[in-house]
Amino acid sequence: MDRNERLYGMPFAKVYPLYIQKVERKGRSKAEVDDAIRWLTGFTQDEIDAHVASDTTFRDFFADADLNPNAGLITGGICGVRVEEIEDPLMQRIRYLDKLVDEVARGKAMDKVLRA
Repeated sequence: MDRNERLYGMPFAKVYPLYIQKVERKGRSKAEVDDAIRWLTGFTQDEIDAHVASDTTFRDFFADADLNPNAGLITGGICGVRVEEIEDPLMQRIRYLDKLVDEVARGKAMDKVLRA
């Protein structure tokens, strides 16, 4: 199984608390991470909570999402790769989320994170 497949099969619930910990260490909040997830995926808070509770894989999490039409405005590097250059659509969506969480953790204003 290649690295991408392992990531795609990983439960979102395993990574979600790590996103929260990352931003809280920098003085930001779970609510801000949830705002970013709702903006990117179109999920309600109840839907996010259900995905976390049901151990949904990243593959299924993003299969259920209605990706924000402005997601293409997310640019820049994450894990040494430019998100706008990622060819695999699922990997790009995962990295979009990583980038948004990174921006929250770095203290970027939420209107900028949410491409308002």
